[in-house]
Amino acid sequence: MNKFNLHQGIVAPMDRANVDTDLIIPKQFLKSIKRSGFGPNLFDELRYLDEGQPDQDVSQRPINPDFVLNQSRYKGASVLLARKNFGCGSSREHAPWALEDFGFRAIIAPSFADIFYNNCFKNGLLPIVLDESVVDELFVEAQATEGYELAIDLERQVVRKPDGSEIEFNIDGFRRHCLLNGLDDIGLTLQYADDIHAYEARRGAAAPWLFDTTK
Repeated sequence: MNKFNLHQGIVAPMDRANVDTDLIIPKQFLKSIKRSGFGPNLFDELRYLDEGQPDQDVSQRPINPDFVLNQSRYKGASVLLARKNFGCGSSREHAPWALEDFGFRAIIAPSFADIFYNNCFKNGLLPIVLDESVVDELFVEAQATEGYELAIDLERQVVRKPDGSEIEFNIDGFRRHCLLNGLDDIGLTLQYADDIHAYEARRGAAAPWLFDTTK
């Protein structure tokens, strides 16, 4: 998992509440567990004017010019600005996979659905909860200023605006540690690889029949 420390990027404002995981990545694209390749179908129903199918060449599909991610001013956006209850619906982990594969590193919203929020941390995405009034101000600024960027300092737990002002945000200390060090669940476990191997060696010596691979 990629480490997250300091990130600065263009902000894409998605002015829509209660965005569920089926809207983030529709069910017909959930056939892979590779964690990659989902970016072209992120927000598929909103980005395209036809119904997408797996393995379809998206370059041949008609795009929706009114959708924020199809507008040239937001090209290369890596910070998603959203409304309340983002990521509601089913618990599919493909949702953060699609967002990360598209290029987003952080999502700012007044609130997130719990399972989606947890899944973000497991996949290198930083979900930031800010007061709704603050999010409202960010929407106004992002929509009014082309190329609007935010800098996110996870170490200091602040979002820095173009004028230099900073907005503090809260995050669980353990989750912050994992993102700063690029540790997903597997990475956390591998930190104890020596202890695991030592235990297996002791256990194998005491009960070799448990490790007999000939049966």
